[in-house]
Amino acid sequence: MNWGRAPGVLLGGGATLLLSFLWMPALLPVASRLLLLPRALLSMASGSPPSQPSPASGSGYVPGSVSAAFVTCPNEKVAKEIARAVVEKRLAACVNLIPQITSIYEWKGKIEEDSEVLMMIKTQSSLVPALTEFVRSVHPYEVAEVIALPVEQGNPPYLHWVHQVTESVSDSGPALP
Repeated sequence: MNWGRAPGVLLGGGATLLLSFLWMPALLPVASRLLLLPRALLSMASGSPPSQPSPASGSGYVPGSVSAAFVTCPNEKVAKEIARAVVEKRLAACVNLIPQITSIYEWKGKIEEDSEVLMMIKTQSSLVPALTEFVRSVHPYEVAEVIALPVEQGNPPYLHWVHQVTESVSDSGPALP
């Protein structure tokens, strides 16, 4: 083994230790960048499975415990009625209505283009099934679009508020009509 030796130079224990300390500052920027890599990327590189979500540093928020659900509606009247109902039933903490989106899709073998209103619904991820059932029960479309994405990060006080506002529903089970 060539421990502690540069090619052609034999170093004593003290010199090896001194060189180790001299090289450490050069390695710090590389090491600090490695700490910024996402957990999933590191786990893919190491071959180990990703770790389970844990509360973000000090915020108490568990990544993915809040979701943003998206629902398209034919007009603002329908969107407002559904939005008000899901907030009143505590299936959502907040609903944003985004007017005048254009949707292009295939339906029954024909390409369609419609002006719609997009609802962005913030809720607990555990309430997405109940939210979906409620939307399906009141939505005028034959097949209502209800898709949800987990929120990994955000403003901790806002994410806490989403939990607080919808808490009674998640504790007592789904609130359906």
